[in-house]
Amino acid sequence: MIKGMFTSSSMAYPCQISKELEQYVVTNAPPTVYYIPDFITEVEEQYLLQEVYKAPKPKWTQLSGRRLQNWGGLPRPKGMLAEKLPDWLLKYTNRISDLGAFNGKAANHVLVNEYKPGEGIMPHEDGPLYHPTVTTISLGSHALLDFYRPIGQCGTEGPRDEESRCLLSLLLRPRSLLILREEMYERLLHGIRNDWEDTLTERVANLSSASAQPGGVLTRGTRVSLTIRHVPKVICANLLLGRKKC
Repeated sequence: MIKGMFTSSSMAYPCQISKELEQYVVTNAPPTVYYIPDFITEVEEQYLLQEVYKAPKPKWTQLSGRRLQNWGGLPRPKGMLAEKLPDWLLKYTNRISDLGAFNGKAANHVLVNEYKPGEGIMPHEDGPLYHPTVTTISLGSHALLDFYRPIGQCGTEGPRDEESRCLLSLLLRPRSLLILREEMYERLLHGIRNDWEDTLTERVANLSSASAQPGGVLTRGTRVSLTIRHVPKVICANLLLGRKKC
């Protein structure tokens, strides 16, 4: 990581992705993937993990295969009732917004997911409630994120099982930042398999930038991901009755 590159300097966010990120584009994937190893330091990683686990028990929601925390509000079709992000998250949401990830807007929503070894998430898309960019900081352990063609894109004679529809994978190391935009966000599904270890193949598009080799086997630990996004449609608490945007 270039020293001092990823520090938030102002609250006026760029309308375009920083040109300094061009060196982090994953070139053998569809548009567009940025993978930044060591986006945060080990000290920052431990700080974030401490803050995540300091959250009160009611903040956690248990799902099948993982548990999560929701910060910033609950996105809904009629608008997200905005809640201020805590300072320990704001430092990092501002840093990512300062890269121009959200076209001049500030990240205002963070989903914290905890995956224990053997846990994952089925292939899915993030949906229309978010600005079409997703950014993820990984903490604690790696993940192998798989990308799939939707069944509708495969044609009537195309493959329908998950393995055949899997187009590529990305290795997310602890302390890395992943940014997905355009086709990678809008046209492909993404998911994490329910495995205890991951075998790396040539299908992993960012092997080099993730300092990995084909044939490597990585054993999973407990991983916490910070999924940082911008929700465009927001309702302020003091304007709720009028249903006005902030």
